[in-house]
Amino acid sequence: MGARLAHFQDAFARAILIDAQPADPAVADLVAQPAFAVYRNTVVKGCVDALQANFPAVAGLVGDEWFRAAAAEFVADGLPKEPSLLAYGDAFPAFLAGFPPAADLPYLAGVARLDRLWTEAHAAADAPAIGREALTGVDPEWLGVAVLQPHPAARWSWSGRDPIYSIWRRNREERADEGEIAWRGEGVLLTRPGDAVEWMAIDRAACLFLDACSHALALDEALAAALDADPDANVVRLVNSLLDAGAFCRIGLPSHDFRRTSP
Repeated sequence: MGARLAHFQDAFARAILIDAQPADPAVADLVAQPAFAVYRNTVVKGCVDALQANFPAVAGLVGDEWFRAAAAEFVADGLPKEPSLLAYGDAFPAFLAGFPPAADLPYLAGVARLDRLWTEAHAAADAPAIGREALTGVDPEWLGVAVLQPHPAARWSWSGRDPIYSIWRRNREERADEGEIAWRGEGVLLTRPGDAVEWMAIDRAACLFLDACSHALALDEALAAALDADPDANVVRLVNSLLDAGAFCRIGLPSHDFRRTSP
């Protein structure tokens, strides 16, 4: 029974996406009904609408007609795998990277990735963010081996070639009148210290610092990674700016508590 049901569900899903005569007789009978075409159009439209809602900066860049045509091509490759359409489109940036009509827009996939990171930050688990005071509460003897744990909603990205963040931010914030964009690599940090997702530009040193923290490396090692990227980086300012943005939720190690104790 289970195998037959799974076969029927797969055939039914293919029939929604592909306008051809299904091999499964039961599905073929459904497709023959006049209402099935309406159902198919409704499902595809719902998926395209969800993609447009989940990737607003991309849609703003290319326009509704181009976006919806591209989204329909993406939908044809597979229906959502989760009930919530908020999560739909995780593979859309990769799809755009290989989509022939987007060949003249090499930055489009990067913009889509930032739209996706916004969704992930928005939907991430809640947690209190720590501030600068968290570091002042650590015994100096242990500070170098302490670990900063990224906040569940923190997302970051570095683009070494294109100004992805500037392009994304202008379309996300609908700021088209800020003049010419300097064509250079950029980084971005998205956080959600409160109820709303926030974003800020960061450099490659900050991105590598966050990468190190996400791998549970000690503070000394994370700072070394930042300095490898930029030997002139002001690491105190870098760490403070990330703390101020709400990028971390905890400092310590699983088996230690580095906070100072009263004498």
